[in-house]
Amino acid sequence: MLFETVLFYAFGTILLGAALRVITARNPVHAALYLVLAFFTAAALWLLLRAEFLALALVLVYVGAVMVLFLFVVMMLDVNLERLREGFWRYLPLGLAVGVLMAVEMALVLFHRWQGMAVPARAEPPGYSNTRALGRLLYTDYAYAFELAAVVLLVAIVAAIALTLRARKDRRAQDPAAQVRVRREERVRLVQMPAEKEGG
Repeated sequence: MLFETVLFYAFGTILLGAALRVITARNPVHAALYLVLAFFTAAALWLLLRAEFLALALVLVYVGAVMVLFLFVVMMLDVNLERLREGFWRYLPLGLAVGVLMAVEMALVLFHRWQGMAVPARAEPPGYSNTRALGRLLYTDYAYAFELAAVVLLVAIVAAIALTLRARKDRRAQDPAAQVRVRREERVRLVQMPAEKEGG
């Protein structure tokens, strides 16, 4: 057995264990940290499959940005864990049924795809870049799907901003239209006040 195969199964075992602990950990901070471990081991698997760009993107985007945001939200919010666990056993059969169904579907897809297929040994030519190959594939064969995903993400960002935007009552703002409509006589106002007498 090759050393890469041993590393693949080792990282795969760690990934499965970390993913299982994400859904079974009682503390949400621990679950988020296990998810970070799962992302790192998935990035290691991508490196073993010679997909360096995807591995770096997984670490930078998910571990460096998304998981930090999750940790901040989990630690800043006062999460009532007992209330979250109230409906666990009630929805457990439905969750198990959906999980088994998804596992069977993935197994059928992989079985029909790999049935009778021998994996050819790949020898990349000199100067091969999987980043360039991925970009060429995304912007040629999957250009419409890529643009559709970008539009969906843009709509999601705008919707998130619109849902969380709250107008404060004590906020002071300028009205440019009112400033333009002002007349010259309204800019300066002379106020007549009685003069104060000294020693009075």
